[in-house]
Amino acid sequence: MNINLTLIGQAISFAIFVWFCMKYVWPPVIAALEERSKKIADGLEAANRASRDLELAQEKATQTLRESKEQAAEIIEQANKRANQMIDEAKEQARLEGERRLQAAQAEIEQEVMRAKEALRAQVSALALAGAEKILGASVDEKAHSEIVEKLAKEL
Repeated sequence: MNINLTLIGQAISFAIFVWFCMKYVWPPVIAALEERSKKIADGLEAANRASRDLELAQEKATQTLRESKEQAAEIIEQANKRANQMIDEAKEQARLEGERRLQAAQAEIEQEVMRAKEALRAQVSALALAGAEKILGASVDEKAHSEIVEKLAKEL
């Protein structure tokens, strides 16, 4: 009978131990396991969010880089256009300056030609008077015959 009583005592002790474990040991262990499980789930969720945020940041960085490249290309294009425009303006100004200098030179040449003609007319009229004096043998009054001399000079 000892075995039966021992067996019953052990069964009762085991039942008390199970009840004690279920009442006082299992709830904190299960709570700790649930808390640990929640922390792991939160960590995984945070990792997923961080992964999505990283992907979004990479996409945004790629987009910003693309926009920056487009802006840089646009700025370079505008600079090239402005450079070409400045070159064209400089060429036009140089052409206008050349034309202005050419016209000034032509005007100066015309003035020199007119001066030379006037000087030549004066010399021709003096020679004509001297020749007329010699031919006529008398002195020719330059003031009296100035109209004739000027007419002769203009014809020359």
